[in-house]
Amino acid sequence: MKADQPQKPAEKENMHPRNIHRAGYDFKQLCRINGELKAFVGLNKFGSESVDFSDPLAVKALNKALLRQYYGVKDWDIPEGYLCPPIPGRADYVHYVADLLRDTNHGVIPQGNSIHVLDIGVGANCVYPLIGNSVYNWKFTGTDIDPAALRSAGEILSANKEFQSRIDLRLQTDKEKIFAGMIKPGERYELTMCNPPFHASFKDAQDATTTKWKKLGVMKKPTLLNFGGQKNELWTKGGEAGFLRRTIEESAEFGKQVLWFTSLVSKKDTLPTAYSTLRFVKAADVRTINMAHGQKNSRIIAWTFLSPQEQADWMDQHTVV
Repeated sequence: MKADQPQKPAEKENMHPRNIHRAGYDFKQLCRINGELKAFVGLNKFGSESVDFSDPLAVKALNKALLRQYYGVKDWDIPEGYLCPPIPGRADYVHYVADLLRDTNHGVIPQGNSIHVLDIGVGANCVYPLIGNSVYNWKFTGTDIDPAALRSAGEILSANKEFQSRIDLRLQTDKEKIFAGMIKPGERYELTMCNPPFHASFKDAQDATTTKWKKLGVMKKPTLLNFGGQKNELWTKGGEAGFLRRTIEESAEFGKQVLWFTSLVSKKDTLPTAYSTLRFVKAADVRTINMAHGQKNSRIIAWTFLSPQEQADWMDQHTVV
């Protein structure tokens, strides 16, 4: 094979088996979907077509194409500086929590709008609701403390009417609360999802970014992250461990209204604090689901306050397969 001839990308075996992105990217097709992407595509050191993932504009152009090609999302865009997450990783989270529901639903993944999911920190990108609704037809409620982020998410939904009636957006006006005011009396959610802020400060975020690019052999000094991000998206009091601890503590107040609470955990060092907090609030069942994308390892932590029988009864009474 000629050195300048693109090679077929290898299957990404560490992704979830149902993740459509396991097969890699067909950049010719994606460039047809989004012409803006063509300017960012070139051959990487392995001779495969790729983009510079340290370039936020390249990541956004790729996301636009992926969302349209695989999830039917048109005119997706976000304001400059907001978090532009990698679509394959977000899809993995959705598929793994679908498996979590399958395990309490007689081995069948429940689909349709009888499944109600709460996305904490939906952001300007609205990615989890778009993917979850497209793949499984679940109903979503997305919350955020940032009015500008919600306006952006609302504009995405306005441009995609088929999603608009199945995704609700709510502003959290109390920045100290996570579920309070968002889970209304009488509401029930099969799942909550969250991608918590990683860092405890702006400096921590910058230092982590520098370390990340050094590991990847990128010598330039990015301003922050290739995926962007506002303050509340990237850092919070106590960092990821502090945010997750507060999430778990508050979840105990809503243990009868939610089947499974879940959260991404980027840092392995966060887990001991999470586990001890879950013991303190007397969670009935705790699961840790490992994920890997390229050189990055992460995991999902899931917990419920319902006994196995209560979980089974919930699925039997409140969902339709």
